[in-house]
Amino acid sequence: MGRRLQMYLLTIRDGLVTRHIGPFASPKHAADDLDRRLAGFGERVSWQIHELEAPEASLMQGLEQVAA
Repeated sequence: MGRRLQMYLLTIRDGLVTRHIGPFASPKHAADDLDRRLAGFGERVSWQIHELEAPEASLMQGLEQVAA
């Protein structure tokens, strides 16, 4: 079986504004971009780095059957 490709998404919230940035190849790349972007946000900003997950094959097959 092949190597699983991991991707990461950076989410930044500032008040009512939410920005999703990415994908990134590693959490370090997302954190480096976060450092650069935080300068443009207010004091109460919150952020998260999420690992994106590939849907399971069985889930995709089930969705295809429902759509058919």
